[in-house]
Amino acid sequence: MQKFVLSVLVENKFGVLTRVAGLFSARGYNIGSLAVGETEDPGISRMTIVVEADEKILEQIKKQLNKLIDVLRVQDLTGGEHVGRELILIKVKAEDIKAREKIVQVVDSTGGEIVDIGKKALTVEESGDEHRIRALIELLRPYGILEIVRTGKIAMQSEA
Repeated sequence: MQKFVLSVLVENKFGVLTRVAGLFSARGYNIGSLAVGETEDPGISRMTIVVEADEKILEQIKKQLNKLIDVLRVQDLTGGEHVGRELILIKVKAEDIKAREKIVQVVDSTGGEIVDIGKKALTVEESGDEHRIRALIELLRPYGILEIVRTGKIAMQSEA
């Protein structure tokens, strides 16, 4: 099994997300991540879907997606050059000044940003590829991660 990144252009209409998600669930395919947003054309949305599958299952997924009436284009970005990013918010325990200072140093060294300061916790924001996100999580884990919220991957083909 391999992770594949699909970029799916769809009409920006009510129920499209439900139909796409239903296609996956009806066939027992798991979506690793899903991000949806309007494109430069407000009538079109782009779905970036990460799915773990083999080549045969991937081909089935692409065929089934292309059969949906609201789907305009399905593109597999996995093999080609593409830019992909993810956003993460991490709430980290920071009850004393020494812990806060160390967390700030870690965040500064990775290019992240402290976006909220509470009495007992700091919230960190980072965007980047999967490896960068995973590295930040591991660097902050010793301080006590209280909560993680992350987007799905967004991706677009690189200019050739």
